Amino acid sequence: MNPQQASALAALPLAGLVREYPNLLSHLLNGPDDARAPRDLHPVFYGCYDWHSAVHGFWLLARLARRFPALPQQRQIADLFASHFTPPAFQEEADYFAAPGRASFERPYGWAWLLALAQELEAWRLPQAGHWRAAMRPLLDLIRQRWLSFLPAQDYPIRSGGHANTSFALLLSLDYARAAGDAELARALETAARRYFLSDADYPARLEPSGDDFLSPCLCQALLLSRLLPARAFRDWLRAFLPDLPRSGLLLSPARVSDGADPKIGHLIGLNLSRAWCLRQLTTALPPDDAWRPPLEQGARAHLDAGLPHVVSGHYTGEHWLGTFALLALDEGERE
Repeated sequence: MNPQQASALAALPLAGLVREYPNLLSHLLNGPDDARAPRDLHPVFYGCYDWHSAVHGFWLLARLARRFPALPQQRQIADLFASHFTPPAFQEEADYFAAPGRASFERPYGWAWLLALAQELEAWRLPQAGHWRAAMRPLLDLIRQRWLSFLPAQDYPIRSGGHANTSFALLLSLDYARAAGDAELARALETAARRYFLSDADYPARLEPSGDDFLSPCLCQALLLSRLLPARAFRDWLRAFLPDLPRSGLLLSPARVSDGADPKIGHLIGLNLSRAWCLRQLTTALPPDDAWRPPLEQGARAHLDAGLPHVVSGHYTGEHWLGTFALLALDEGERE
């Protein structure tokens, strides 16, 4: 990651977060008064095409501003947060979630990214960041409680390669809970992760990817387990879970993207980037002398090379969200 790349990535959400249309609303109407424009429904997260992309668009900006103090867009970023992250606006966001019939709204992907955003604001040493995180409190508390209520009720994980994926959401949420010192939430997430995934073995990697995946279900699951197990115990688990990982090459070769402008096929660009992130993280989770580290590193580089050229494309269907996954794949500053 270098300052030029950081600036190019920052430009994407800076444009998208104030762009209301086109907008893909997932919106339950409880009555005629709920037929409202995106910005009226979501005064904070109305841009970037959909709600969750707006959330992780702000995450991207906070992360870049924190990691690159000389970023030329620092003032723009601070002004954007100041105009959106106000207590009244976040109270409206929380009220939207609390309305009847919306218990599953943005579960689990949007929930997880909201927690990741709160974590990033906590780490950002800009004085105003504390005020912005405080403004988030009504929605943050609501999402935290929803996780605690939902996890005991979810008997089975969702293993898709899209927004419903359980392991990816648990991963981001667990990183938040640990960073925030929230022992209750961390314990609930860890317990669920072990219940869902610890006994898995011999995963059929040949079935990945599906045609519009932007996550690898098995690599996200492996990365989650790397957060729970010591290095050598994780190595043993990974060999049982993906015994053919280096030899078969199925997960180490980038996905082919026939039409990056298509909103669903273009998800595969994100898959290449998220695989790069997972493979790099898995490499560092293994013992230093592990024989699997070199092929995983090579696979990560191949996926990064395949995905990065398509992040800035001129197509809003990709540009509204791909920068986030490019940053995950590129940033070496710290363990996610």
